[in-house]
Amino acid sequence: MQRIRFFLPSFFLFTIIASCSNSKDSLDPLILLALAGGGGENSGGNQSSCSASQLSFVSATASDANGWGAIAYGNGLFVAVATVSGTSNRVMTSPDGITWTARTAAEAHLWNSVTYGNGLFVAVADNGTSRVMTSPDGVTWTARTAAEANAWESVTYGNGLFVAVSSSGTNRVMTSPDGINWTARTAAQANSWKDVAYGNSLFVAVGITGTQRVMTSADGVSWTGQSVGSMQPLAVTYGSAQFVAVTLDAGALVRTSSDGSSWAVRDAAESIARTDIAYGNGLFVSTTSSGTRNPMTSADAITWTSRTATETAAWQAVAFGNGRFVAVASSGTNRVMYATCP
Repeated sequence: MQRIRFFLPSFFLFTIIASCSNSKDSLDPLILLALAGGGGENSGGNQSSCSASQLSFVSATASDANGWGAIAYGNGLFVAVATVSGTSNRVMTSPDGITWTARTAAEAHLWNSVTYGNGLFVAVADNGTSRVMTSPDGVTWTARTAAEANAWESVTYGNGLFVAVSSSGTNRVMTSPDGINWTARTAAQANSWKDVAYGNSLFVAVGITGTQRVMTSADGVSWTGQSVGSMQPLAVTYGSAQFVAVTLDAGALVRTSSDGSSWAVRDAAESIARTDIAYGNGLFVSTTSSGTRNPMTSADAITWTSRTATETAAWQAVAFGNGRFVAVASSGTNRVMYATCP
């Protein structure tokens, strides 16, 4: 799992530590990898749990010095996409989160998000002609036509449906059963929607503008706005029977909710804006591209602990897969980091 991809200042990589026992929504962490970039997707992997105190981050080298902004895991493969200009290879893949291979995107767009579902990787962009691309293997990508030429910020998969949200345009939601044919849907509010997640038979989208900055849907088609006050959620994930959002609120607060409508305020480890959040093997991990650049971890989404980044990078996204957290960055030297549970 995430997932603007808000590009906050770039500088830090981190180290986390966790203890394992086997177990994006809904996994427990084993290994964490981070690149300086933005947007993340959780998925797949071993069914074990880790204690954050024994999870240690290590640097890995990205295939290209691109602005990596999103990462997902599926079918035994990590896939990262670039959100800002760099080389023509705006996709990179890795079976382990350590060794990365450059891949050619279907089009040279600003790819904001990538997810995996129903045997297919799907990525969305905020510019360009098609604004959607798909791949069955993460290697060969095909351009697909978005329902509308919006700034698509995030895409997820749940209950047999791909759902994407955008920060602009008329219909700021689109859905697809196959990732190829897309249908425009009406959002609850014309907000700047930044991320969407699925869990417990519910889609939850979050945004940073408007009056109702959270919207929920049981089917991805009909959406209901939720009144959350001045909350400015930037990224959201699902794990441990709750939705967890990181926000741009004063104090960089964390919010948690069991139903997507009522949200409790939690204290973050540091008062710095977060870029993404992922869940795996009993652990939540959140990245940042500002301040110390240190990630933070929590087993319950209530008590958060700051971890040391491995390098000064703009960490934009994190995902969990195959017993590993992997993060990517939009700037920095290596632009990837991972953590392995001993």
